[in-house]
Amino acid sequence: MEDDDGSKSVFKSPEAGSPAGVSDRKKYSAVAPPSGQQQQNSNNSNNLTRRRTGSSNTPSSRPLAPTRIIYRETLGASSESDLDLPFWQRTWFIGLLLVMALSFFGLAIFLFLTLDSDYTSSPVYAATSEGVEITYGSVLKLMHEKTRFRLHSHDVPYGSGSGQQSVTGFPNVDDANSYWIVRPMPETSAKQGDSIKSGSIIRLQHMKTRKWLHSHLHASPISGNLEVSCFGDDGNSDTGDYWRLEIEGSGKAWRQDQRIRLKHVDTSGYLHSHDKKYSRIAGGQQEVCGVMEKRADNVWLAVEGVYLPVSGSK
Repeated sequence: MEDDDGSKSVFKSPEAGSPAGVSDRKKYSAVAPPSGQQQQNSNNSNNLTRRRTGSSNTPSSRPLAPTRIIYRETLGASSESDLDLPFWQRTWFIGLLLVMALSFFGLAIFLFLTLDSDYTSSPVYAATSEGVEITYGSVLKLMHEKTRFRLHSHDVPYGSGSGQQSVTGFPNVDDANSYWIVRPMPETSAKQGDSIKSGSIIRLQHMKTRKWLHSHLHASPISGNLEVSCFGDDGNSDTGDYWRLEIEGSGKAWRQDQRIRLKHVDTSGYLHSHDKKYSRIAGGQQEVCGVMEKRADNVWLAVEGVYLPVSGSK
């Protein structure tokens, strides 16, 4: 017999001993095989299920979240290990900066204490432009206008003449032995910070050796003019250390941009230099001497220096 859906039904006779009221018919349906389209869909579904199941187990398709978690945990472990370092290993750079700061502070104190006492009681400033007024107590270099050499001295005596400490002209700018302190005569009322007028008698003290620019009638080693030397000390000075300031032009007070001459009081010789140079003891340095004539080549200029400001009372 054929049912409505196309399947065939087979009826069987009731078996002996079957309970009453129960239908003896048993239906056996022979289901038709699926069509080609249905079978293909089923296979695709099964394959898709297998691929998803298989792909979920492959390591290459795992999400990136665990990698980020592991990275954070690694950083956390490193930070904790840093905290376990000794205190000095975590703060060594700060300690180094502290040691450097203390070293510079100590050096500043040392330089302050070793400066000349004249500069601890009043402010000073370096001359950075022309026109700065020069006062007593200022430290400066004098440059010979014609040769551009600086007035210089060092702890080397002359091999002839007086045998006192030699004075020369030095070619280089950056030399500490070319600094001179401008002082008044000891018996005057002039004091540190006072202006210096043309015609004033001054003394020049060599800053490094503390001796005074000096002259006398001994002959200079090269040219045979008046010898110029350094002599004495802080407590030992005489008239051989006196020089009269002559300012060229109309200026009344000594300023850095003014041309000057220095005339020795005892001998009346002008401080002079020329291009004749020493060859042995002071090789490359030129002779400084005194000449009796007032000439164009015995002019000097105040150049580098540390100048004290003019005091309130003039």
